[in-house]
Amino acid sequence: MLQGRYEISLVMLSLLVAALASFTALAMASRAARSDGASAMWAWRLGGGCAMGLGIWSMHFIGMLAFALPIAVAYDRTLTSASLAIAIGSSVFALWLVTRPTLPHGRLAGGAVLMGTGIASMHYVGMLAMRMQPPIQWHFGWVVASLLVAVAASWSALFIVFRLHRSQARLSARLAASVMLGAGIGGMHYTGMAAARFPQDSVCGALAGGSLPSDILALLVVLVTGLILGGALLLAWMEQRLQTHLLRVRNASLSHSLDDAHAELTRAALHDPLTRLPNRRLLQQHIEQSLSEVATSGKRFAVVFIDLDGFKHVNDVYGHQTGDALLIAVSERLGRLLRPRDLLARLGGDEFVLVADLDAGQDMTLLAQHMLQALNVHDLVAGHELRVSASIGIALCPDHAMSERQLMACADAAMYQAKQRGRNRYVVYIEGMDSGAAAQAALQAELRAAIDGHQLLLHYQPKLRVEDGDVCGAEALVRWQHPQRGLIAPDQFIGLAERSGLIGALGRWALDEACRQLRQWHCLGQDDWTISVNLSPLQFTAPGLLQDVASALARHQLPARQLILEITESTVMRDTTTSTDLLQGLSALGVGISIDDFGTGYSSLFYLKRLPATELKIDHAFVRDLANSREDVVIVSSIIALGRALHMDVVAEGVETIAQRRCLEQLGCTSLQGYLLGRPVEAARFLQLHGERRPQVDPTP
Repeated sequence: MLQGRYEISLVMLSLLVAALASFTALAMASRAARSDGASAMWAWRLGGGCAMGLGIWSMHFIGMLAFALPIAVAYDRTLTSASLAIAIGSSVFALWLVTRPTLPHGRLAGGAVLMGTGIASMHYVGMLAMRMQPPIQWHFGWVVASLLVAVAASWSALFIVFRLHRSQARLSARLAASVMLGAGIGGMHYTGMAAARFPQDSVCGALAGGSLPSDILALLVVLVTGLILGGALLLAWMEQRLQTHLLRVRNASLSHSLDDAHAELTRAALHDPLTRLPNRRLLQQHIEQSLSEVATSGKRFAVVFIDLDGFKHVNDVYGHQTGDALLIAVSERLGRLLRPRDLLARLGGDEFVLVADLDAGQDMTLLAQHMLQALNVHDLVAGHELRVSASIGIALCPDHAMSERQLMACADAAMYQAKQRGRNRYVVYIEGMDSGAAAQAALQAELRAAIDGHQLLLHYQPKLRVEDGDVCGAEALVRWQHPQRGLIAPDQFIGLAERSGLIGALGRWALDEACRQLRQWHCLGQDDWTISVNLSPLQFTAPGLLQDVASALARHQLPARQLILEITESTVMRDTTTSTDLLQGLSALGVGISIDDFGTGYSSLFYLKRLPATELKIDHAFVRDLANSREDVVIVSSIIALGRALHMDVVAEGVETIAQRRCLEQLGCTSLQGYLLGRPVEAARFLQLHGERRPQVDPTP
């Protein structure tokens, strides 16, 4: 047998070419998968297949040149061209296979067999191109081994290329995969070469004519290798430039998004989410700035307190959606009367405050008259014959006070006088206006008697679980059943309770009564219901809060996880260190923590993630126009995504229309609450409306 020998430098070159060809295929496959349109994808498939096929073919003949026989050799042009066609065809097939959307195991195995057979065929057809006489003798075991290596290398190549192009791997990962694939292709070639046996008297029949001399083949291989090397380097450079460009674009987009988010958070922190007017915080800053100008320049300005008459009636009769539309219309009407340097703010509810500079000789009462006239119309809200009025109180600086708190108090006292005198009027503050304070003192005494005399009661509004549509619990809302005035809503006495120090006793009663009622519902078969209880800011910071909660749970034998305490976002963020400590103490008891009115305050996400809250409650201001407002959809979807990321339930309140409900369900909200699902009612009525028929037992005393 003729004994051949290998030139190590050419062997290493062949493996390098195989690795470069593999890298080119990886890059082409990735680019084909990201192409738009079938024609562009096929262009990359064909280009990548040709590059990879040329690389495999070039690697084969470099390996042939590395194997030196003691006789002259040449290669038949037809068979050599056929081997190149087989290499390109197998490569195009491989790129087509790996750029499909899926690659199941059966298709992967079949593709590996076809591609491996094609590569092996290319090798053996290339060997036949020598036309050896007598023919080459083949060792069966090594031939089978080469086929197995070809199939295994093809399986690995298809699997790795498919995974890498889908995962957008980095350049380093592609280089490592290319080296591994190149080693597999080279392993198949040299295993096949080991199967060849050349008899002692062999001659190369391709030398007779129509052949491709080895020196010309070497030149051709060098050119192909150069093209592959150049293409690989160009692709690597383009890939790196593309990654750098994409990273720069992504960073720029992220920076822009962060700037927009910061601007939106700043705007939200200083403006009312419903009317887009400045809120109490921005109002306070504006008044303090005006006070500093008074001290330096001697200017004068007015603080005007505006309260709508009969707004609660509009909410009760027409619903909160109409009430919100009325507030927006009022803010727009009043805004048309302002000068550029005036500021109109909404404090909350139906209360507005105007800060207006006073020029020399200007009469503030004329502006107040224009405000009353602007609101005294019947077409404020389309589709409703609503006629509202306003009670206006005016305080002047420096005439009446020289501090923000005093000016607000004076304007508030004057506004209360306007209500006492029949409403739909304005009153300028004069010293000694204390009849309102006397009335407040009388109401305070009545409230103290109400707490002791069992005049308070709880109404319950249902919370609906989106997942199955069932009622999962209720929010407890306190009411005052006054013996003469009838049922009084909390907005008329909660503030008084906070100012007078009665909020502690009122809050303890509400907490205990809610736990008692939930325990009774549990005994009646509704053992999966929860109860939500609101904590006022003063109650939240009271020293005995943890003991009050623990005592109520123990007294009524209630599982702690079924009590949810609702704290407003602004209360939590007022003192984050204290709030975190308190909430961690409540969480240690096992109760749920709900951040109420989320999105209306100025939350720090850094502190929010540290709070042991279990629930976020989206304020109804973001729900009201959800079906028609893209901005509200973005805000609500962001809150829901934030809640999911922090493993919290997300509850939307103020759901009043079917469109709002559908939108919230599509966005992934956990629970819903609002007039569409049920109004607040007494406990017995709540059970009638929302309780399922279950076996009943006698409630515990």
